[in-house]
Amino acid sequence: MATDYYELLGVGRNASDDEIKRAYRQLARTLHPDANGGDPESEARFKEVSLAYETLRDPERRRRYDTFGPEGMRGSGGAGGGDVFGGGLGDLFDAFFGGGGFGGGRQAGPRRGEDVEIVLDLRFEEAVFGVERKVAWRGQVTCNACSGSGARPGTTPTSCPECGGSGQARRVRQSILGQVVQTVTCTRCRGYGEVVTSPCPECRGEGRRQEDRSQTVQIPPGVDEGTTLRVSGAGSPPPRGGVPGDLYVHLRVAPHERFVRSGTDLVTQLHAAFTQAALGATLDIETLDGTETIEVSPGTQTGKVVKIRGRGVPHVRGRGRGDLHVEIVVDTPTSLDKEQERLLRELARARGEQVGSGEGGLFSRIRSSLG
Repeated sequence: MATDYYELLGVGRNASDDEIKRAYRQLARTLHPDANGGDPESEARFKEVSLAYETLRDPERRRRYDTFGPEGMRGSGGAGGGDVFGGGLGDLFDAFFGGGGFGGGRQAGPRRGEDVEIVLDLRFEEAVFGVERKVAWRGQVTCNACSGSGARPGTTPTSCPECGGSGQARRVRQSILGQVVQTVTCTRCRGYGEVVTSPCPECRGEGRRQEDRSQTVQIPPGVDEGTTLRVSGAGSPPPRGGVPGDLYVHLRVAPHERFVRSGTDLVTQLHAAFTQAALGATLDIETLDGTETIEVSPGTQTGKVVKIRGRGVPHVRGRGRGDLHVEIVVDTPTSLDKEQERLLRELARARGEQVGSGEGGLFSRIRSSLG
């Protein structure tokens, strides 16, 4: 499997941000676990592709990757200019000693839960005009029994005796610069600052549990295949309290039997009889908005395009709509009765046009002469 991030995404090293985003969205749709029945190989590939995208979408991280490769992203890139560690003496100590620097530590802030990603299938018309849809999945919710604390109802978590409730422990390490105080996550409370001595029987001290979940999502008009919508705070809650992650809805749009989308424009075909194309006609066509009337001018040839303004796809981030492009297809009759054939032959003679005799081809005439 490829390890080069550009190769993983299938783009060149000079790819633009939009090209990288389009490549990632296309791969995410095919590799996402929800689209592959939880296949472990697809899930692993999806994580690799996501890591590549997160690296290349950020200009600074992309610069480091281009300079030092994957090793540089882990803070172990070679010499030769460039800020491998992102600047700052604290980051330099993080790289050597695993975090914490001179002992002050960093405030992690509220714990954040995992993001949830799902795929939503839309009909063509739903993507064009927008729709409100309910999506469902099985995921984590805050435990109602303990309100997310993880402690048995009637009890509360207690301050961690190991770290005094800070969630961090300090260790003194010897380095070439002397003694350095390293701040690490407390192993007793796993960084929570509290310990649960009497776990909740419903969630086993986790503060959350698996349930069937649902969320109503407003699909704006004009979305397209590969669009991703984010619903803030609708993801999974973290263990034992904190900020929920987000819900990402990847949209997959079914094709239409008559319309093809090109940006915000729609393209379709309208069949006209050869007499209508020759003499001109007023024809009706069914659009996504209902019946429209178009004028077929005399002498119209197959391939002529008639534009109906404002009957395309709405601009998803603006006002107005694209256009509907109607391609005229002139139909030649495949069967004629004797009267119709006679009239057409008279027309051909009047126009001086050479036509077949109507008695079959060369071999038919030879067989007739031999019979």
